[in-house]
Amino acid sequence: MDILEEGHGELLGFHDPDEHRAWVAANKSPKPVDKRMSVAEAVERFIPDGSYIASGGFGHIRVAMAVIYEIIRRRRRNLAIAGKTAVHDFDILMGAGCIEKCETAYSFGHELRGLSPASRRAVETGKVRVVAETSNAGYQWRFLAGMLGVPFVPSRNLLGTDTLRYSSAKVAVDPFTGKPVTLIPSANPDVVLMHVPRCDKYGNCQIDGILVMDFELSRSARRLIVTTEQVIDNEEIRSVPWRTVIPHMYVDAVCEVPYGSHPCQMPGLYFFDEEIIGEWLAVSKTDEGAAAYFDKYVFGVKDFAEYLELAGGAAKLEHLRRVERLEEPMRAPWLERKKG
Repeated sequence: MDILEEGHGELLGFHDPDEHRAWVAANKSPKPVDKRMSVAEAVERFIPDGSYIASGGFGHIRVAMAVIYEIIRRRRRNLAIAGKTAVHDFDILMGAGCIEKCETAYSFGHELRGLSPASRRAVETGKVRVVAETSNAGYQWRFLAGMLGVPFVPSRNLLGTDTLRYSSAKVAVDPFTGKPVTLIPSANPDVVLMHVPRCDKYGNCQIDGILVMDFELSRSARRLIVTTEQVIDNEEIRSVPWRTVIPHMYVDAVCEVPYGSHPCQMPGLYFFDEEIIGEWLAVSKTDEGAAAYFDKYVFGVKDFAEYLELAGGAAKLEHLRRVERLEEPMRAPWLERKKG
């Protein structure tokens, strides 16, 4: 192919497809084995310093927050992150000093809640480097190529944009039409973190609602850590096989963590905890405030269960369940602060 243009972004997470296939064959097994372990064990085994990580879910929805907090608790450093649809997890990790560099699509805002003070400050002061950019679709296609075992996927996405200039993509002449086409490179993250409503002990996962990028992301990952609201029996999984969107052979760790997405939302189960999200947005405007937040909610507790108690315990969690079921109104003090 004749290359017409190249982006200047750093190519994160790329592996020669044959090398990646050989790595998977040597390090993963299709056999159904019991993969249950604690979050602490999963982070210790599968997330060393310097890993390139990606997070499932979307924004503040179905995020593996128990793993995010454990990464901070174990003071992992020099991580690279795929800022695809990441929001709260991305901001928290940057605020804790875990991230060295990122490729970003949308990552520096908390949607309707406002901008991300901690991660914006980290980038503006040079503590974190944005080494490449792409679009949300571009990221999904990076993972699609990684899943398919091909070095790139062709697309018209990014053509004629400044995003292309800062990406790791290339523009080539399409051999069929002679027109320009973007070659979006594959990505195989070192570790993917994902939270699901239920799975069995082998890692056969069911997800309720929209998958976003999780279908492609789970299949492109080298290591996949799954946290789940509950581990259910394999016979229950097998009784409705069409609901298994992530088969066990892709999963490396199964961690049962009820409310494991808190303070983010778990569709159909519990709503956002706007009090905790609002607290983070308020205190993370300074490094000192962010450090105090982590001292309180991460280093000041032994595990995620203690964190949930500190965040409000059973009464708060029941409220979030009832809000998700539309049985009572949401309490959102951050809205009152914005009005004031």
